Amino acid sequence: MPGPGFRPVFHPAGHDHALRHALQDLRTGRWGEMARLLQDTADTDDWDGWTRRTQILATVAAGTDVVHAWRAEQPASPAAAVMHGRVAVERAVRAHRSGHAHALVLRQEAWTACREAAEHAPADPVPWIGLLALAALDARRNGAGHRVPPPAPTLPPGPWGLLAEAEKRDPYNREAYHRMLQFLYARRDGPLSEAVNYAQWATSTAPRGSALHALPLYVRVERYRRDRGHEHALDLHWVAEDAVREARRAMDAWFLFCAVPQASQLDLNHLAHALSGALRFTDAARVFEALGPYYTPVPWADRTPRPDDRALAEEVFLRARARCLTG
Repeated sequence: MPGPGFRPVFHPAGHDHALRHALQDLRTGRWGEMARLLQDTADTDDWDGWTRRTQILATVAAGTDVVHAWRAEQPASPAAAVMHGRVAVERAVRAHRSGHAHALVLRQEAWTACREAAEHAPADPVPWIGLLALAALDARRNGAGHRVPPPAPTLPPGPWGLLAEAEKRDPYNREAYHRMLQFLYARRDGPLSEAVNYAQWATSTAPRGSALHALPLYVRVERYRRDRGHEHALDLHWVAEDAVREARRAMDAWFLFCAVPQASQLDLNHLAHALSGALRFTDAARVFEALGPYYTPVPWADRTPRPDDRALAEEVFLRARARCLTG
């Protein structure tokens, strides 16, 4: 266990050292390690690892022309087509958030790139996950994927057809369900109760060991974020009976059965955050130990006066960690 001088590390690859090497190669303008890593991942039929790795690679590749160079050299590569869609979606999402003048054009280009990737790699859930991400940016919400009825009467209208396509290729795909959650957050006329119902529905159908059991923890953080204007007794938010129940369920139904090195760092941080907030220090200590030196600013930043200040988020993480590991 690291000593008193321990400082957490924020790195998108976390425990995935092969991904770390590919990211380093990518940052130097080369695509060879990325292509080899994705080929190795595809050979294992590990859709969870494939989804996670392509997503993280795209966050770095979106600021470069590396994937364009890869496609130019290997135009028949399904992996290159999927990464082209990933990068296009990442750029469209960033443009939408910043209010960029070409946001609509980038969204249309991303939609085309995802459809082409779906043709190149028909068994891959990632192109459909990309379309789900784009659905949250579309105020009209009139695509074919929106005309499929929701899978439960408690759920609102939405791009359920796109989720069904991803689900068909990789049941209970973590990112697909999170993209749907982001869509529900983006509904201007949609109350947060829709997200609560959605998370409850997802966890009720998810098998033991599925990361979907952590979904309610994200909704609870979002609720806390939206209630920040009501500063009274916000810490009670984490010790409420339903908050403790959600944290315990994520621990018992997901963490105890997951392969920790391959788990999402965000999921692990949300679970450590929820358990420490619920005063379940022994359980939280196990999650902190699983994280090792790694952490993510979210959700710890939301416990600070300035959520964009990573130094403050790190201090909140360190205090919670120390309390759990020494308790």
